[in-house]
Amino acid sequence: MGTYLHNLAQDEEHIFRSRFAPVTVPDDITLPEFVLQNAELYANKVAFVEAVTGKEVTYSDVVRDTRRFSKALRSLGVRKGHVIIVVLPNVAEYAIIALGIMTAGGVFSGANPAAHASEIKKQVEAAEAKLIVTNGSNYEKVKGLGLPVIILDEEHIEGPMNWNKLLEAADKAGTSFFNEDVQQTDLCALPFSSGTTGLSKGVMLTHRNLVANLCSTLFSVTPEMVGQVTTLGLIPFFHIYGITGICCATLRNKGKVVVMGRFELRTFLNALITQEVTFAPIVPPIILQLVKNPVVEEFDLTKLKLLAIMSAAAPLAPELLTAFENKFPGVQVQEAYGLTEHSCITLTLGDLEDGSRIAKKNSVGFILPNLEVKFIDPETGRSLPKNTPGEICVRSQCVMQGYYNNKEETARTIDKKGWLHTGDIGIIDDQDNVFIVDRIKELIKYKGFQVAPAEIEAILLTHPSIEDAAVVPLPDEEAGEIPAASVVMSQGAKESEEDIKNYIASNVAHYKKVRVVHFVETIPKSPSGKIMRRLIKEKMVEKMRAKLHS
Repeated sequence: MGTYLHNLAQDEEHIFRSRFAPVTVPDDITLPEFVLQNAELYANKVAFVEAVTGKEVTYSDVVRDTRRFSKALRSLGVRKGHVIIVVLPNVAEYAIIALGIMTAGGVFSGANPAAHASEIKKQVEAAEAKLIVTNGSNYEKVKGLGLPVIILDEEHIEGPMNWNKLLEAADKAGTSFFNEDVQQTDLCALPFSSGTTGLSKGVMLTHRNLVANLCSTLFSVTPEMVGQVTTLGLIPFFHIYGITGICCATLRNKGKVVVMGRFELRTFLNALITQEVTFAPIVPPIILQLVKNPVVEEFDLTKLKLLAIMSAAAPLAPELLTAFENKFPGVQVQEAYGLTEHSCITLTLGDLEDGSRIAKKNSVGFILPNLEVKFIDPETGRSLPKNTPGEICVRSQCVMQGYYNNKEETARTIDKKGWLHTGDIGIIDDQDNVFIVDRIKELIKYKGFQVAPAEIEAILLTHPSIEDAAVVPLPDEEAGEIPAASVVMSQGAKESEEDIKNYIASNVAHYKKVRVVHFVETIPKSPSGKIMRRLIKEKMVEKMRAKLHS
């Protein structure tokens, strides 16, 4: 019996918590109420400004239009739990739309405006959506889906409802129609994520999930910092990080969001300088541009007011981080780790006293307050001690309610004790820094050895002639899988594919050697900057087949 109890204790003992004190989460408040608390004190302050058009929305506009839009939705018959799909690029009104939906008791589900009509149709059907909000240029994609559509544009299009007219009508309407009480336990967002396995699924998030997440992520914000931050709103708002980590977090702190619909380097640098952006969440491909693109030299970088950039969504190569720090001294590089199913889990923080980075370089930082994290052996499920790589599992009030209409996938992702299994391999060191090693499903198995693509990509990027690179597994009879690289070379580069192979070989253990190199024009990436490895793998396989048959 004694050994049995000892084993049981051992199973549960490696649970890691934050080095920071727990924070209280208010339990009687919805997400819109939470982020707009005290907004009246900032009535005339700009909340959102579009970088290209200059269009501005103040805090009083946000409060007024969130209320008007929620009234309009109620009068259109939107009820608690109804899903509304928003197909828009980042625009000044985006957060008002999302908060208006949530205030009405509805569920906000952002879709990628660059998606194909058939992909939007899949999301609409999977979410059992009741209504779509979009703009003129995306109307064609959604008009055949048999749902009412609200259009944001000024010009009048026959068929859909017009945003401005709806808000005006809501003003005139009484408050006679039934207003349901929205609870913190109600769903408020249904972002779609491929999760830890392939196909896209709706992630059910409640007001409580997102309020709790903001309390954890913003725990270090002092009263003096309120009203001071200007955040870059470039990461797509249809991503949960865009709507909560950028829009909601900035609204909660009464800052300003500089809204950008798409990335173009000159517009981006111009916006950073003229709008005096202090905090810019961006993805590694943009950091790569800032370091390597000569266009950057056209700008006077001393005019930047930038204090920090945040890199989330994809691992940042250590060499890229160093190159960025050398080119932009004084700009802190923060890294974060999170996923749609939980939002943010770890964060590297600046020291509140002098702004220096406390977390170790190349770590994704420390566990946030109120969270429990463990690292498990994917084979046995046992939790592992410090300095031992394992699958990251997290338990907190931020864990999603599950995947919409998908009990099987939910059960595969959240276990009976409430732990969310992330599918990512990570490690925690003696100083509580967390490091991400790789996705379980992206590891390349070469003769039984595990090769992390991110590690080889980081080495490739140190080569002066390499602009960008992606490493994927190719099937191989003898080895099972071999590491293969698609590489974008800079103009005028003289190296051959063989030279690149040798470059890697001289920097890594034998089993990590890249066995195939293909030169390509670009590396395909998702809107959040993740490398689309499946696509790259398919292209490489095709090219190999073509070679065999020629």
